[in-house]
Amino acid sequence: MRHRRKVPKLGRPADQRKALLRALTTQLLREGRVVTTLARAKAVRSTVEKMITLAKEGTLAARRRALGYIYDEHLVHDVFAKVQERYGDRNGGYTRVLRTKNRRGDNAEMAIIELV
Repeated sequence: MRHRRKVPKLGRPADQRKALLRALTTQLLREGRVVTTLARAKAVRSTVEKMITLAKEGTLAARRRALGYIYDEHLVHDVFAKVQERYGDRNGGYTRVLRTKNRRGDNAEMAIIELV
């Protein structure tokens, strides 16, 4: 039973799954959009929204929590500096998931996740 289990397993052990979500979160905050599978896009959406909410909070404790999760220290400083002017009036919904064509090799559902 998967009652109340929020994050999909993505076919990986826990350590690899956490590393994958951290890497996708870092890449999405750096680039602004990432092309990945639909399941991964839906899984990374919640972590990106949490990081942006931490940046909107702007406290030292929030900055340290973000530094513990995101791989690039300079990226964290940039996100904390720019997020208030970009998402100051928004109460969530910082990402958008757009479905694209299925991948040719294995017919996996592909998606683009981007920052709004």
